[in-house]
Amino acid sequence: MFIAVLGVIVLIVGIVLKRSPEPAGRFNGVVTTVGIALVVLGLLLNIFKVIEPGKVGVQTLFGKVQDQVLESGLHIINPVVEITTFDVQTQTYTMSAVNNEGQKEGDDAIRVLSSDGLEVTIDLSVLYKVKPDKAPYIMQNIGENYVDKIVRPVSRTAIRDNAVAYAAVDLYSTKRQEFQDKINRYITASFEKRGLELQQILVRNITLPASVRASIESKINAEQDAQKMEFVLQKERQEAERKRVEAQGIADYQRILSTGLSDKQLQYEAIKAQKEIALSPNAKVIIIGGKGGNPIMINDK
Repeated sequence: MFIAVLGVIVLIVGIVLKRSPEPAGRFNGVVTTVGIALVVLGLLLNIFKVIEPGKVGVQTLFGKVQDQVLESGLHIINPVVEITTFDVQTQTYTMSAVNNEGQKEGDDAIRVLSSDGLEVTIDLSVLYKVKPDKAPYIMQNIGENYVDKIVRPVSRTAIRDNAVAYAAVDLYSTKRQEFQDKINRYITASFEKRGLELQQILVRNITLPASVRASIESKINAEQDAQKMEFVLQKERQEAERKRVEAQGIADYQRILSTGLSDKQLQYEAIKAQKEIALSPNAKVIIIGGKGGNPIMINDK
């Protein structure tokens, strides 16, 4: 549109030159021609408008937002209409304690108080997009800076309002998914009213106070020690059981021997053994009366 305005200015200059005395008046024809060319060129450039892929165009005519949305592609429009483009692809807004990781410089993490009064630091990423058919509404009611007006404050408020219902340790461990689902529903409802679509909430990191982290580590160490001791006790119980079974076997063996062998049977077995020794060619045996009636054999060598 700037070129068309410039052409109008040049036309006005040409008209002034036409009424001027010589020698300036002789240039009025050239100036007028240039002015007309600039006006035509400016109008042509403003009649044809290309909307880039992944964007939509919102038309504004003399301050009034038009309801018709221009999709990506080539369009022929009113040359006096202003076009504002909105990105309708998935966008990510990150709030992090790490410098230069989020949209804001420095530490931009969300600090909240848990139900037990502890300060918890949360890193959050919000994945969202502009609804194409709601772009005129956003332009009319919010403006182009919808990220700072809607995305950032709504997300931070959702975190703070829901974190107060949880203890710090629960946020870090067992209730983390439940907490994420809650803020997801909260932000979804809030975005829906304002022409935005929430796609996903990513609770990237939850940092607990140093004292709580130390307590958690101490508890984990104690649990590991308890598991180790349980293993040792189990091993000792198994060893004790093995020894008990072994002792029971020995006792059973001795009981069988003591009850199953009579004196005559023992005497008979002794005579058999002595007979075998007596028959050996390498031994000369002298048998005399022994204590208890058992013979005594003496090797002559």
